[in-house]
Amino acid sequence: MKIRSTTILAVRKDGRLAMAGDGQVTLDKTIVKHGARKVRKIASGKVLAGFAGSAADGITLLEKFEKKFAEFKDVTRASVELAKDWRQDRALRRLEALLIVGTPEHLFMLSGTGDVIEPDEGIAAIGSGGPYAQAAAAALVRNTSLSAEEIARKALEIAGEICIYTNDDVTVETLE
Repeated sequence: MKIRSTTILAVRKDGRLAMAGDGQVTLDKTIVKHGARKVRKIASGKVLAGFAGSAADGITLLEKFEKKFAEFKDVTRASVELAKDWRQDRALRRLEALLIVGTPEHLFMLSGTGDVIEPDEGIAAIGSGGPYAQAAAAALVRNTSLSAEEIARKALEIAGEICIYTNDDVTVETLE
């Protein structure tokens, strides 16, 4: 699924998780909002989550994930259970969004095709600027001593310089 609507990036480093998202909302080829918030703390501040895609669909999926987390009290199990429901439920399958969810211990990218991917390097990115942000974050992780939060912010700023669907109004949330 090609999501052309935002960039979300998460970085796990030194026992911390930082998740950054830009604020741009695009409708076809027009920017309609600059300051949307697509990254948030959920599950009473225990989990960071971000979405790329349709806002209503992304928020619906965040709510469903939060219910799964409340039920299982484990980000891994909640991710797998949401992915199963998302793939099997006819209504959920139509949702056009991708999610990143994580804690300082685990980080997952989730999709409606049943994907539950835990990245090798502790860097996950989704949305139109995702590949740019991921590449920038990987370079910063490997070659600097910046914190997870600094890497997430800087990598998203770099993605915003390249991707027309990503702006420089960056929100960063962190967990220790």
